[in-house]
Amino acid sequence: MLAAYATAPNPSDPLAALEVGDRPDPKAPDGWTTVMVRAASINHHDVWTLRGVGLAEDKYPMILGCDASGVDAEGRDVVVHAVIPSPDWSGDETLDPRRTLLSEKHQGTLAEQVVVPTRNVLPKPAELSHEEAACLSTAWLTAYRMLFVKSGARPGATVLVQGASGGVATALIALGSAAGYRMWVTGRTEAKRQAALALGADAAFEPGARLPKRVDAVMETVGEATWSHSLKSLAPGGVVVVCGATSGPNPPADLNRVFFLQLSVVGSTMGTRSELESLMAMLVTTGVRPVIDTTMPLDRAADGFAKIVAGDTAGKIVLTG
Repeated sequence: MLAAYATAPNPSDPLAALEVGDRPDPKAPDGWTTVMVRAASINHHDVWTLRGVGLAEDKYPMILGCDASGVDAEGRDVVVHAVIPSPDWSGDETLDPRRTLLSEKHQGTLAEQVVVPTRNVLPKPAELSHEEAACLSTAWLTAYRMLFVKSGARPGATVLVQGASGGVATALIALGSAAGYRMWVTGRTEAKRQAALALGADAAFEPGARLPKRVDAVMETVGEATWSHSLKSLAPGGVVVVCGATSGPNPPADLNRVFFLQLSVVGSTMGTRSELESLMAMLVTTGVRPVIDTTMPLDRAADGFAKIVAGDTAGKIVLTG
């Protein structure tokens, strides 16, 4: 089958580690099912894998991709939940110390077929296309959990999203706007800021800009480059929710500000199967849909990865079978 996969870790040139070509068809063990992939999306997680972050060298070659929408072995349209807990785990899958994502221990979704635990497929709502549904399990589910589960902010609160154009950021803007939050964003270029405003943001600022007032919550995916601004932007008692660090994982702590203003720093990772169900129900009810920057066939995966690495995106990159 055709697949996009990482051949070996390449920290300095991740695109050189990417190959698009034939891989063996997967075999579904007991309790697993085969999904014929109709659409899958690219995430920063895939770029980290190409760089060799978080994946042991003996796991290569590894088919990339966490998200997919397709047709299962019973002929049903399904969405894949990317978090795979250990077999004996119960409760919140994201808290399982032995959890993995697709493309870490098990081969990923950027392929014509993928095998997943049967419990990891959910019915795809008819209202969502396969391309839209393929955006949900990582970026959009991460955004949903950050805003509605972890932040503690209520509708009407002011929320700052650092970095206007990534998959999680665009999801946060769309979901927050639909739910009645005042959504502010930062963006590196005027084009990115205008795109965020068109998506529903109430205001857009240059990175590091002094804001009109302090905010109730900050959604942080960037890390080192924006961390100081995130803490300075929070009102006393505010919360910063962190799901990633694309610019680096070691920002200055600024602990004096944290304890003096009684700020909270909350980590957030992915989301549960039930939260994915809730996210899809919200999209059906509100009419909000994932922002797709580009849709292209699987055999052009290298073009999609090049856009991700260059930071030249305004939403998700979706690959279709």
